[in-house]
Order: sequence, then structure tokens, then C-alpha cells
Amino acid sequence: MALSTFVLPAARPVRAPLFDISLAEWSLHRTLRSGKLDNLDFPKKARSFGIAAVEYVNSFWKDKAGDERYLAELKKRCDGEGVKSLLVMCDGEGALGDPEAKARTMAIERHQRWVTAAKALGCQSIRVNAQSAGTAEEQQKLVADGLRRLCEFADPHGVNVIVENHGGLSSDGKWLAATLAAVEHARCGALPDFGNFRIDDAHEYDRYQGVDELMPFARGVSAKSHEFDADGNETRTDYRRMLDIVVRRHGYHGFLGIEYEGDSLTEDAGIAATKALLERVREGMQSDAASKAAKDEGR
Repeated sequence: MALSTFVLPAARPVRAPLFDISLAEWSLHRTLRSGKLDNLDFPKKARSFGIAAVEYVNSFWKDKAGDERYLAELKKRCDGEGVKSLLVMCDGEGALGDPEAKARTMAIERHQRWVTAAKALGCQSIRVNAQSAGTAEEQQKLVADGLRRLCEFADPHGVNVIVENHGGLSSDGKWLAATLAAVEHARCGALPDFGNFRIDDAHEYDRYQGVDELMPFARGVSAKSHEFDADGNETRTDYRRMLDIVVRRHGYHGFLGIEYEGDSLTEDAGIAATKALLERVREGMQSDAASKAAKDEGR
């Protein structure tokens, strides 16, 4: 008697998420400044939210950039938690577009230690600021010079130099995009932030336009949040509209870093609310994509 042959249906491929979620250390700046949290414990704190990738802020461990033992300990803790180090946000190291050549060179040199620290931690980037003075055209040339020279140092280390829209002309998406293009270096990129588009007290750049202009240079994305309504939506940014720009229009599938800056929720609650919103929008986008694919297949 012949045995029947049963053929199991082919397993469906596991659907990769449209993007991953990381945690920017600035989300916990009050807790860190109060001494209730130490930078070395940041990876463990991120894990407590179910997040496995972190973005550091240099101001919380500014005297440790060249401390090999400290860096080794921080990396050990990351490895122990299964947490990936993505980038170091660098502030207070001088203006990379300083009009004074000597000061500009000093700023470049001060940022170099963060390149080597990022390398030791396994980060892919350092985030810098496009600070300068003068006319828009003058600032563009000065900043491009500082960025190019820093990128030349970072290149052998395998570290990117990425710029965030962070006030002043850097919050003008068109200006910053043109400045990054003028650098003409593969290591130069952007960290588009959903907020931070206030150029000065009288001018605010359109955040959706700004992110759209910066996405061609993106090596990361900062999901800024402040306040939430009763439905869990961010009140200043339409996350679905923004993620349509980031993911669908520009094909970005990397990390979106939670950066909560609100006052009405605790930092922990704000981080959790932002994560929940990102996950909900991501799930909706993936469901829409699956439905469209199914319709197309049925035609």
C-alpha cells in the first residue's frame, strides 16, 4: 500500500519591520542631571523599555571621551544588555564653521576625540552642529570646510559625521541640505529631527518640508516628541505624515531615535508614549503595504 505524500505549505517569510527604534539619551536628561541615572547605566535603562539601540549625548560623560577603561566598560555593558551603540551627539566642542580659522581648527580637533570614542563603542556616527557666523553664503562655506576636514579624519575610523537641524540656519532645511552637498564627502550626512526647525524667535521652518529636504542625506532620524493627546498622538507633529515622508517617500528603513522633551509626562512615560506611537504608526503602515500587495497580487 503506497503511503500518501504530504507536502507542507511553504513558510511565509518573516516580515522585517519598516524601521527600527532607538533611544536618544537626551530623553532622560533630567534624570541624568539629577544623578539618579549614570551614563554607564543608560544601556540597561534603554533595555527596560524594550529598546536595543542607543544614541549618547556627550555632555553626560564629557571627561570620558579619551578614557579607554571607561569606554571598554560602557561597551561591555552594552554587550551584556544586547544593546547597539549608534551615535554620539556632540555639543559644546566649538563651532565647526567658526569664521576664525584657528578657532575652527580647534573645534575640529575637539570633535576628533568623539570620533575615536564612537569607534571604540561601535557607533556608526557622531552628530555635530552647523554653527557659524556671517551671511548665509559665508556660513555655508565655513561649515562645509569644517565638516569636510572632520570627515577626512573620521573616514579611516569608519565613522560618519552627521548634522542635525538644531537652531539658526541649520533649521533651514534648504540651507542645510545645500551645505551638506557642498561638503562633498561620503562620510557627511544628516540627522533630521522632527522638531528643531525654529530658525529664530520670529521664524519657524516647515518641519515636513525640512525633513523631506534632509532625508537624502539621512544616516539616522530623530523622532522628537513633546506632548500627546488623549489618543496617544503627538500634538506638534503628525507622525503618520512624517513617517510617510521618511519611509515611503525616501525609502528609509534604519533607526528612528526617540527624543522626548515634554513636560506633562515623566521622562519614562514620555519615552513609552513615543515608542507606542511609533509602533502603532509602523504597524498601520505595514498593514497598508500588505493590503496593497495582496490587491496587486490578485489582479
